Amino acid sequence: MHFLETLPAKPVHHHQNHIRIETDSLASGWVGLSQCHDHLDAVPSTQITFREGFVRDLRVDAFTHIKDAWIEGASVQLRHVEPGARLCLSAQIRALRNTGNGYFNLINGPYMRKFLDGYYPMRVTLAIDYPAQSLTLIDISPPAQAGLDIVEQPGTIRVEAVFEGELQTMIQFERN
Repeated sequence: MHFLETLPAKPVHHHQNHIRIETDSLASGWVGLSQCHDHLDAVPSTQITFREGFVRDLRVDAFTHIKDAWIEGASVQLRHVEPGARLCLSAQIRALRNTGNGYFNLINGPYMRKFLDGYYPMRVTLAIDYPAQSLTLIDISPPAQAGLDIVEQPGTIRVEAVFEGELQTMIQFERN
């Protein structure tokens, strides 16, 4: 896995996640997810998968340049994906883990664009809103570096990454 300092000249798959941690997420672990994919690879069929048991209320909200998109279990199935395709979906995901003693981890990924035995460039934008009155951000992994920008303010985190390989993020909070 390595970060790229600049976007490739040709548009690459752009995966955008907006995660909303609510006060009740601290007890349940469930957070809101809005997700969009731009510049999907043009293929006859593909899928976006979630871990079984860790997703609920999965919905396809919008799609363009894709003939069919439907939910099948913990996945979104796509057929006849054309150049310039866009897909947006929403769900509840169980992604906030109480690690004890007032600490919580939000783990995302792995994000990857893999074909056969190789990885291709990908762009990920991650926006996280959290209740600043209940949580304090203590760490983000991996840390900011060339190809991985992180902007944080109380209640919001924005991560922008361009990379090849598999990216997994971990954001740690402490209860106020």
